Amino acid sequence: MQNIWIICSFVMNCSYLISTKYRKKGLEAWFYSYYEMSYSAKFRFYEELNDFLPAERRKVSFTYSFSGSPTVKDVIEAVGVPHVEVDLILLNGSPVDFSYKLNDGDIVSVYPVFESFDIRSVTHLRERTLRDIKFIADVHLGKLARFLRLMGFDTIYRNDYDDREIISLSQKEYRVILTRDKGILRNRLVTRGYWLRSQYPMEQLGEVINSFDLKDQIALFSRCSLCNSLLADVMKDEVKDMLQPKTVTYYNDFKICTGCQKIYWQGTHCDRLFKLIQEYLK
Repeated sequence: MQNIWIICSFVMNCSYLISTKYRKKGLEAWFYSYYEMSYSAKFRFYEELNDFLPAERRKVSFTYSFSGSPTVKDVIEAVGVPHVEVDLILLNGSPVDFSYKLNDGDIVSVYPVFESFDIRSVTHLRERTLRDIKFIADVHLGKLARFLRLMGFDTIYRNDYDDREIISLSQKEYRVILTRDKGILRNRLVTRGYWLRSQYPMEQLGEVINSFDLKDQIALFSRCSLCNSLLADVMKDEVKDMLQPKTVTYYNDFKICTGCQKIYWQGTHCDRLFKLIQEYLK
């Protein structure tokens, strides 16, 4: 009988110790969880970066609560902004890079990519500022790629590229990725990219030229719209056998693609195209 009492007493004491231990751990977990979640920082996104934010966070400062030690890049992407759209981050008024770890009470201002002027003295978010700009268009942007080539901009495109190939070519050839897919721009390997707001090719062309300040770099009919190779002047006599009779009669100046050998001349369609493009440029 005494042995049974001893055993019961032992079990009861163990149960008390176990329950006390887990109650203590539960209280500690609750306390630390509450303590960690008490951190917050103020964020403000500028200009076109607001396109990625919900309405209530656009063009205003808002509070972002966090736990642990996230980097400012982690938070920027967590709220929906691809890191490649960002070119300057000010932390309490001073520039920082993507690796900065947030602290409680920080005030963060985030600015979009600046291609029209060089800000390397105040930011190191990208490897280098692009002056001789080149593009790679994703598989859904074939018409935009052709328009950019007609404007003279080096733009590669194939309708069978996958994301891995696009990112690799962007890195190797210092090309800006043009896409309607936000997902590819969030890839950590992507350093240059632009998310097109419009789904219409002519509006997209206007977006690219205005966003990257390319008006002064337009060189109409200097690049092949089909293969992206440069065009070269060619004598009429050398290509007349490849032309329609009326074209031979009414035009004298011709160019030939150095890649696919397509022949170009500036007919009335050129004037119509240029006027149409002007409508979409600010």
